[in-house]
Amino acid sequence: MQHKNRLQGILKVQGKGGSRMSGLVGSGTLGENSYLSTKQRLSLLKSLSEVAKEYNVPLISGASAKTKEELVKIIEGLATVGVDTVMVMPPKTKIVPSEKEMYEYYALSEATAKDVDVKIMPYNNPDAAGYHALSTDLLLRLSVMPKVSALKISTIDVSIIETLMLENKDLKILAGVDTVTVHAGLAGACGGITGVGCIFPKASITMQEYVLNGEWAKANKISQALNSLSYLDAQPLLMEYLKLAMGIHQNDVVGGLRTFGKKLTQHQIDDVNARYMLAKKRLEVLDLIS
Repeated sequence: MQHKNRLQGILKVQGKGGSRMSGLVGSGTLGENSYLSTKQRLSLLKSLSEVAKEYNVPLISGASAKTKEELVKIIEGLATVGVDTVMVMPPKTKIVPSEKEMYEYYALSEATAKDVDVKIMPYNNPDAAGYHALSTDLLLRLSVMPKVSALKISTIDVSIIETLMLENKDLKILAGVDTVTVHAGLAGACGGITGVGCIFPKASITMQEYVLNGEWAKANKISQALNSLSYLDAQPLLMEYLKLAMGIHQNDVVGGLRTFGKKLTQHQIDDVNARYMLAKKRLEVLDLIS
């Protein structure tokens, strides 16, 4: 019940331009998702789907597998609990797949999505250890598949986004790293999937409103205010860090430190707290604390 209340609180928040979050991501591909059993994960997502329906936003989750067959089972399972869109990571294999193998992996995921009536979002995260990068040629081929809703590009190198947009100006691309929201918008991204936005939703939504309106100076001012915390979104322990920051924000530090993942050291805890306090102080000046 507590996580539902917090999600409802986030989805209620409006930016200064009146818009709200347009989607809900639950159990993405990185972070604690790796530690949950299939039963735990599907139970969580079923609960989240009720909140997503209440606020009329799509529920998005992640899928990562070693084989095409395993991927099919994951997508089918996610569809049974109300997931609308599946972010599909490249195969988790030690050997780099060929372009042909990579295409077949995604083609089967798209065909499965069609069968179970969900959409997919190819997820390119070249900066994450253990995940193979998708070439721009492959991303362009995947983007035209009927069940592909958008491409998620998680990297600080936004030139990848610009390269894709130069080939197809109608592409829908979502940025996946909070530190580059403004730069990704300049390169052509139409939005982003945010972690910091769960802590400071009014600031995150308002920044995206400014990006979409081309008000770059205003957007950049918010980006700079968030930067101390946004930095954590690009770190290997992003889930543990941002969960703690959320706990600090909600006056629930104990809950913020509760994790199936790696336990944070006192030095890391102190660093997250200092970063949170700095961002909060800056956002209060801008009247962006919800």
